[in-house]
Amino acid sequence: MPQLVTGEAVALDIRVARLASRGCALLLDLFFQMFILNMLLYLAGMTALIADEAWSVGLSILAVALVIVGYPCTFETLSRGRTLGKMAVGLRVVADDGGPIRFRQALVRALAGFVEFFVLYGAPALLTSLFNRRGKRLGDLFAGTVVIQERVPHSALHGPVAVMPPQLAGWARTLEVSMLSDELAMTARQYLSRFWELRPEIRDELGERIARQVLAVVSPPPPPGVRPEIVISAVLAERRRREEWRLWQRQERRRRKQGRAWPPAVQPPAPVPAMAMAGAPPAGPARQGPPAPPPFSAPQPGQPRFLPPPDYGAGPYQQVLNRPPGPPY
Repeated sequence: MPQLVTGEAVALDIRVARLASRGCALLLDLFFQMFILNMLLYLAGMTALIADEAWSVGLSILAVALVIVGYPCTFETLSRGRTLGKMAVGLRVVADDGGPIRFRQALVRALAGFVEFFVLYGAPALLTSLFNRRGKRLGDLFAGTVVIQERVPHSALHGPVAVMPPQLAGWARTLEVSMLSDELAMTARQYLSRFWELRPEIRDELGERIARQVLAVVSPPPPPGVRPEIVISAVLAERRRREEWRLWQRQERRRRKQGRAWPPAVQPPAPVPAMAMAGAPPAGPARQGPPAPPPFSAPQPGQPRFLPPPDYGAGPYQQVLNRPPGPPY
């Protein structure tokens, strides 16, 4: 997934609009433009009955310019990057730094769009979109903008991915994670979110590489014989737990300074919410051999999930996932 760097130097994951969705938005905009243009040309032609023919020609030229250039420029400026077609498909034009599009950028895109679509029949826009990593056409390159997918699934934006494996809960409490950077944590989180989309050999190789990078900046080392995705999940879950606890303490100190108390219905987060979310650690010494798989379950709002595909095939949990249906974990 491409990254967008904001003005505060914060890297954000964005979902760039695909060529098909942009094509649908373009067709809808062309339909609206032709409808408006036909109405304006009809009105301009009616002026020839009461005025000189030159007025009719001038108004026709003005109507064409207003519809072809003014329509996208006006809508994208007033609606912060959306035309009628983009609103219907769920797209938005933003600046390269993530900010809203400005009038200058909308005007450059509209003028370039006239040449790309109405003069050269969309060939330059199609070629540049295919070879550009962010799917930009010439107008986007000139204006410094990018078209993003504004409507994304709720599960793609919210909800934790990493859960605390019970067998690593005790080890995770002793971790030193202050050297784990946000960039590396985001890379590990994206790996877990796409764990079941990768082929087994690629997934294992990538997991080993990310696990080595994570373990190089955290201590102490994990118990032997633990798969890399389990270690990564434990580290991220513990990091999230500490961040949630730190944020709650900060809010508590701020409320104490202001002389306010928490409402009775508001409870502080548990000291180990990740453990409580994934279950208590087992009693006695840790079991030797391959660890148990992560908790597979149906998606629940606000709950972590680690869902396998319907046809898992060969992999580390082949015996668990491919067995006949039985009671859930």
